[in-house]
Amino acid sequence: MTTGPHISDDRPFRFTLALARDLSVVITLSVLALYAGSGFLIPLALAFLSFVLITAVSDRVSAAVGAPVWLANLVGVVLVLAGFFTIMFVIGGQATQFARAMGNYETALDGAVTRMVALFGPEVTGIVRDTLAGVDLSRLARGAVGGATYALNTFLLVSLYVAFLMVERRTLQHKLLLAAGDRRLGQDMASVMTAISTSLQSYLGVKTFISLLTAGISYVVFRLLGLEFAETWAVLTFALNFIPSIGSIVAVIFPALVSLVQFDSVTPFLIIVLFCGTVQFMIGNFLDPALLGRSLNMSSFVVILALTFWTVVWGLIGAFLSVPLTVCILIVFSHIPALRPVAILMSKDGRLSPET
Repeated sequence: MTTGPHISDDRPFRFTLALARDLSVVITLSVLALYAGSGFLIPLALAFLSFVLITAVSDRVSAAVGAPVWLANLVGVVLVLAGFFTIMFVIGGQATQFARAMGNYETALDGAVTRMVALFGPEVTGIVRDTLAGVDLSRLARGAVGGATYALNTFLLVSLYVAFLMVERRTLQHKLLLAAGDRRLGQDMASVMTAISTSLQSYLGVKTFISLLTAGISYVVFRLLGLEFAETWAVLTFALNFIPSIGSIVAVIFPALVSLVQFDSVTPFLIIVLFCGTVQFMIGNFLDPALLGRSLNMSSFVVILALTFWTVVWGLIGAFLSVPLTVCILIVFSHIPALRPVAILMSKDGRLSPET
């Protein structure tokens, strides 16, 4: 009588240890694969997100004007890729100008440090001076040009991936059903893909609108102040708003520091910090949650954890992709009974969205 309960109690314990061991091995190998295969996986992830955004645009064009599917897809491809190309063109064009003007910034740093003494005090200024002394501005300029070249090459590869994904769009769901072998499994796989597409379309649509609004307001401020490379800082403001929490802070710090070097007065610095910082705060804490609503039902701690993880694995691009990739993981977990409790823990309030 005592042996039976002992065996039944012991089996779940052994199963839990085995499951923990297997999960540890799978997670370790997955992280290593993500890190080692970043050169291949990053363009693929960017292509998938671009495909989702193009799909959202084409579906709305088709619903709004009743255009044929092929025409709506063409409009979506042209609009999204043209937007990406514009960003690459602005950054690439002004990276060269930034490299040429780097000598002027080197001579202006001493004056900026002097103005910082009056603004922040000698202690903080001494720390900043020591930090700037170890910065090689020429190397920074070369890195900016090299980064722009890498972004352009990645854009071309992503465009190629997106073209083939658009060709495969109409037959993808049918192929999933055939590949699954079982009709119910195929329907579950199609349901996961639909939920991922719906959530990512909502997230990317809202974040694109919010980032455009923030970048537009910031660009007006930069132009009125006469800040150099205003277009670059506006594009970076747009892009950095896709990085949760810290992106909006960095988007204010960069142009503010440049204004401190460029101008003889601290007034432009204070305007950028106070006005643009207030805009970022108001939009990020009120407009962003109101528009996203429950479409991004993810814990704030999970968002920060995902940001840290994907940044360590994939660098800066991983920071941009951290939220979309984690949304995909959350949806996949919610469709697997054994991992559904993990999805509930990852959610904001314990309730999974209707799409999942």
